[in-house]
Amino acid sequence: MSEQEIKTEENMPTSELRQDIVTGDFVVIATGRAKRPHEFVSVKHTVENDDADPFSDEEAKNQEQDILVYRLPDGEWSLRVFPNKYPAFSRGKIAKKIIEGPYSGMTGAGYHELIVTRDQRKPLALLSVWQCAEVFDAYQDRYLTLMKKKSVNYIQIFHNHGKEAGASIAHPHSQLMAIPVISPYINLELSGAEKYYRQNRRNVYSIMVDFERETKKRIVYENEHFVAFCPYASRVAFEIWIVGKRHNPYFERITAEEKMALAEVMQKALFTLHQGLGDPAHNFYIHTAPCDGKDYPHYQWHIEILPHTAVWAGFELSTGIEVSTIEPEVAAEYLREQIQNN
Repeated sequence: MSEQEIKTEENMPTSELRQDIVTGDFVVIATGRAKRPHEFVSVKHTVENDDADPFSDEEAKNQEQDILVYRLPDGEWSLRVFPNKYPAFSRGKIAKKIIEGPYSGMTGAGYHELIVTRDQRKPLALLSVWQCAEVFDAYQDRYLTLMKKKSVNYIQIFHNHGKEAGASIAHPHSQLMAIPVISPYINLELSGAEKYYRQNRRNVYSIMVDFERETKKRIVYENEHFVAFCPYASRVAFEIWIVGKRHNPYFERITAEEKMALAEVMQKALFTLHQGLGDPAHNFYIHTAPCDGKDYPHYQWHIEILPHTAVWAGFELSTGIEVSTIEPEVAAEYLREQIQNN
C-alpha cells in the first residue's frame, strides 16, 4: 500500500455502529457517505446512464485501485474488485467502543468492496454459467482474505439490481461488507437453527431441502448440488432461496465443483425472474455462518433472492410482518415454466 493510500485512509471520516438500547439492533451511521441536511430534500433515486458509468473505465473515472482482477485470454478484464469510493465502513481500522450516557456503539471499522462484471448492459440473469461462476469465485476469494482481518466477525455479500432495489449505478455490481458485528437477522437464524436441532435432532435446512425435493411443488430448479425453491413462508412474491444439498454452514468452504453447480442454479433462478416478470428490481444476498472463530454446526449457508414486487405500507412497517400476494406454489410453477419455455 502506498504512502498516499495510507494517508487517504487515515483522513477518512470514521463511521459508527450504534446499538438500539431496547432491541439491541445495530444501525450504521455512514459518515463516509455523509450528506448535508438539505441534500435529503426531494431525493429521487435514479440509475446512472451509460455515459456516466463509473465502472466502464476505472482510470478515467478515478476509481479506487483494483484489489482483484480476472482477465480474459486477450488481456481484457472480465471482473474487477476494488474498494467502494464512498464506504459505509472505515477500511483497515480497529473497532473501538463508544459510550454516550445510556447509549453504546462502536466505530464502524471494516471493509466495503465492489465486485464488478465487465458488460455494463448484461445483468447476472443473462450471464453465462462460467461468468456467474467467476462472480462466486471472486466472492469466495475476497471472503477468505477479509475473514482474517482484525475487527471482522461477519462478511455480508449482496447484490442490488434496479433502482427500486437501491442500485444507483446501472452497471451490474455486487457489494461486500466485512463488519465487526453479527446482525440480528443472522443471530435469529443461528439461534433458530440450533433450537430446531435440539428439539428434533435434525438440521432444519436439510429438512427443508428434503421436503421440497420430495413434494416438488415449490421447486424452481435443482442440480446435483443445489436446490432453488420458493420458500413455504415467502416474505415477498416470487422470493427464491438457493440451498446446498451438502450440509455446510460456511459459504467460503464451497468446492470448485460446487461453485459451478451454484452458478448454474443461480443463473437459472435469476433468469426465471428476468424472463417471467420482465426484469424486476431485486436484491440477493448470501447468509453464511459468522467468521468469528466460533462453531455453528446446525446452520446452513444459503442465498435469498427478493424481487421488488410490492411496497411496504403501514401494516408491514408497524408489525414487521410482510404481505405476499401470491402463493409460493403458484409462483414456483410459473417460474419453472420460464425455464421449460426457453
